[in-house]
Amino acid sequence: MVFLLLNWKSGLAANRPIYLLSPKAREGTHSLPMITFETVADRIDFSVCDTLMFTSKQAVVTAEAIDPNWKKFPSIAIGPATRRQIERLGGSVIFQPENFYGEQLAKDIVSFLHDRRILYLRPEKISFESKEYLHSSGIELQEQTIYRTSCIQYRSDHQPPESSVIIFTSPSTIHCFLANFNWKQSYTAVVIGQSTKTHLPAESSYVVADEPLIDACLEKALALP
Repeated sequence: MVFLLLNWKSGLAANRPIYLLSPKAREGTHSLPMITFETVADRIDFSVCDTLMFTSKQAVVTAEAIDPNWKKFPSIAIGPATRRQIERLGGSVIFQPENFYGEQLAKDIVSFLHDRRILYLRPEKISFESKEYLHSSGIELQEQTIYRTSCIQYRSDHQPPESSVIIFTSPSTIHCFLANFNWKQSYTAVVIGQSTKTHLPAESSYVVADEPLIDACLEKALALP
């Protein structure tokens, strides 16, 4: 069966099946969510900070469920989708770094927020790698784990067929996909960012979205031959 997907902007069609691994489905894709979320904190210790940092939409949603008072503090938003979620729930963003990865991200935070006491509301496992650099630059990043992710388990007959396009929206979605299925060389991965790319199997065929947004991933997927 040929899977036909219409591009809502250009009217072009993709003939390869496109699998989206994020928790929320999108029209025109095969939904194959890979992770579930569990809240692991019942309170947030705001006494250690004057600024919050979020690196995912889920962290913002979880903070809202634990204590809506997080909105009283200005936030650092890593990525445009995180910023939108903060503002959607009534929070304020004082800084969104242009770069989302590694040492450059840390340098941006140091340049603009060197006098802030930052609390990073984080998942149990993280891909944010800048704490050591921040420490060497005089910024003590406080952390509180507020949620964890777990892999959804699938039967082998749920595996995407040959030549599928697989959209990975985080390193966790890659890890959980590989925990369920073997990687096929005919797959093409679309990844939401550079840090996610590094978790792909060796010699994978992949493209990176122009922005760290699901819509940008979908556009890349539709442009593939």
